[in-house]
Amino acid sequence: MTTPRATRATSTSAKPIILSVDDDPGVSRAVVRDLRRRYGGDYRTMRAESGPAAIDLLRETKLRGQQVAIIVADYRMPGMNGIEFLEAAMDLHPFARRVLLTAYADTDAAINAINVVDLDYYLLKPWDPPEEKLYPVIDALLEAWRAADHRPITETKVVGHRWSARCSEVREFLARNQVAYRWFFADEPEGAKLLDAAGADATSCPVIITEDGEPLVDPADAELAGRVGLTTTPSQQFYDLIVVGGGPAGLGAAVYGASEGLRTALVERTATGGQAGQSSRIENYLGFPDGVSGSQLADRARRQATKFGAELITTRDVVGLEVNGSARTVRFADGESLDAHTVVVATGVNYRRHPAPGVDDFTGLGVYYGSAMTEASQCADRDVYIVGGANSAGQAAVYLSRTARSVTILVRGESLAASMSHYLIRQIEQIPNITVRPCTEVIGAEGEGHLERILLRDNASGAEEKAEAQWLFLFIGAAPQTDWLDGTVVRDDHGFVLAGPDLTIGGVRPPGWELDRAPHHLETSVPGVFVAGDVRSDSAKRVASAVGEGAMAVMLVHKYLA
Repeated sequence: MTTPRATRATSTSAKPIILSVDDDPGVSRAVVRDLRRRYGGDYRTMRAESGPAAIDLLRETKLRGQQVAIIVADYRMPGMNGIEFLEAAMDLHPFARRVLLTAYADTDAAINAINVVDLDYYLLKPWDPPEEKLYPVIDALLEAWRAADHRPITETKVVGHRWSARCSEVREFLARNQVAYRWFFADEPEGAKLLDAAGADATSCPVIITEDGEPLVDPADAELAGRVGLTTTPSQQFYDLIVVGGGPAGLGAAVYGASEGLRTALVERTATGGQAGQSSRIENYLGFPDGVSGSQLADRARRQATKFGAELITTRDVVGLEVNGSARTVRFADGESLDAHTVVVATGVNYRRHPAPGVDDFTGLGVYYGSAMTEASQCADRDVYIVGGANSAGQAAVYLSRTARSVTILVRGESLAASMSHYLIRQIEQIPNITVRPCTEVIGAEGEGHLERILLRDNASGAEEKAEAQWLFLFIGAAPQTDWLDGTVVRDDHGFVLAGPDLTIGGVRPPGWELDRAPHHLETSVPGVFVAGDVRSDSAKRVASAVGEGAMAVMLVHKYLA
């Protein structure tokens, strides 16, 4: 009997490990039971009931040369929560796939962990039946783990200053493009060492060290994009379809265009996802009952588009549109151009600049347009102010309230009801550290080197006051940014693009329209140029409708090409 036991032990120790970490013994046993039932033949399932105990176990496996395939950790553990544990575990077993086990109330923390610990998946409790909710996730992660070459993991590093507009822009650029990075303050020891190794100093920031160790000193977005693996140059000179803008409408058009065989290129100035991509959680999007972050939604759509063959080209600023016979030409700011049979304009909208004196002087220095997810970690235990009454402002408030000392929403109207979804208003009402101040607006900003105070006015009483504030997030208005279409495409008085029936008034077609037919529903005043999403005049300004318009635009592209 001795030999079989020894053989069995050797075989077990050679198996890759799946580790479950949960302080609740009942949950821990249940996870291990379900994992052993399906994977016991090929993997050794182990468990620990605290983060420190699991770290000790991982140190032992490291010393023994054992491989860890997957770590499943519960978020709510005393002493060391799941995110803190996974961050420590990465140093010991960087190739292990990481899963956070969480309750619905903690999904925001799980979403944040995607960047903090490069989380592979978060799994909601309960996971019954495991055949539907647990095993498909573990199967996919094991497949990815087996396919990896297990070389040492490297990461992009960013060194900069807390109060630096350009450093803020770089962090936002990397985060929105799903490029994992680690942030170092230039005035702290680790940051100073990196600067010294890069041959730079604190005045050179931001300094980016790429995964292969190459230092970039305050690079332009295009250079940074190329060095971190993003596509910045089209592979062809002519396409069937060029989509300008990478928000929900643009991604929808790219997915449907490429999937239906059109040679498709999507051109985006900064990052795919648009304003929706900056949302911490979208809860009213069809098919996601537990909500989904804007970055997750954008990442899935981006991967879906590239799977079908669409090219996603970033950091290219489109500045003009021309008609050259049957070709439609988009011109870039660097003087280059790209041609296609058809174009879909899906550039969305930007937040309007705040008109109050001093506010724009502190952009990136305590004042941020959007950016709540990128800057949230810096706002812990601070007082945060948000300007805006639409869903984007409400989602940011809910997200920031998890770590901020207080969140104050400033609204010019009498309430949120006129501009925010009901479900979001109800959430805000139930969060004790969120305050809504109606009939209030920011009329000034002050500070030395960064935002320190804002001047508020109560429009009902006329009273003014100063409030100490280092963090002001702005979610106001919708500016279409369509000047590049001036003289080519007909727009309304606010700059939004007119299309379809809106172009035909009293049966009269738009000036310059030479075709026998009227413009298709989403077709602009230029045949073969379509518009979709928020940039279209009188559009619904919702994620689902934008995706639908992107898909519909492709259907109309086919009609045009036929």
